[in-house]
Amino acid sequence: MSARNAAPGRLEVVRALLNTWLIPNDIRVGVDRLADLAVDVAAWRDAVPGLPRPRTPTDLADLARTRDALRSALGGPPGGLQELFDAHPVRVVVVPGGTELVATDPADPAAVAAAIVAGAVGDGTWPRLKACPDCRWVFFDHSRNRTKVWCGMVADDANGRSCGSIAKVQAYRRRQADSTKPVR
Repeated sequence: MSARNAAPGRLEVVRALLNTWLIPNDIRVGVDRLADLAVDVAAWRDAVPGLPRPRTPTDLADLARTRDALRSALGGPPGGLQELFDAHPVRVVVVPGGTELVATDPADPAAVAAAIVAGAVGDGTWPRLKACPDCRWVFFDHSRNRTKVWCGMVADDANGRSCGSIAKVQAYRRRQADSTKPVR
C-alpha cells in the first residue's frame, strides 16, 4: 500500500502488525501471515519493522491474540482496549519534551504493541487507524475531517487496492438497475 496510508511515528509499527492478516486481491480470502513472518528474521524485519520478533510459540500466540483484539477494536471506543492494557501494562518514561509510554518487557512484541497503542489513545491518533470495509486493510486516516472509509480509491501498485472506486461503481450500478425496474 502507499505511504498515504502510513500511520505517524511508532503507530506505523502497529498498523504493519495489523496488516499481517489480509485479504489478497487475487484470492479474496483472509490470509494470516504472522506465523510465516515470525520464522524468517529478514521477512519479519521488512514486514513489521520496530517490533521485536516473537521468541516462543507462546509469544506468537499472544501476539496473534493481541493483533486480533486490536483489529476488533478499530473504529470503536478506546475503552475496549482495557483488557489488552491490563495484560500488558506499560510504564511512563520521562523524555525530553514530555513523556513516552514503553512496554514493561521490551522483548515482548505484544507488550510493545500495547505500549504504542496506549500512546496513540493518549495522543488521539488511535481513532484515525481504520480498516477498509471491503479488503480489511488497515490504514491511517489523514483526512482533515477524519471520514476516510476505504483503503484507497486507486490501486497505486500491483498489490494496491481501489476499494473506494469499486464500491462507488457497485452503488452506481445498483441505482441504475433500480431506476430501470418498472413501477407497479
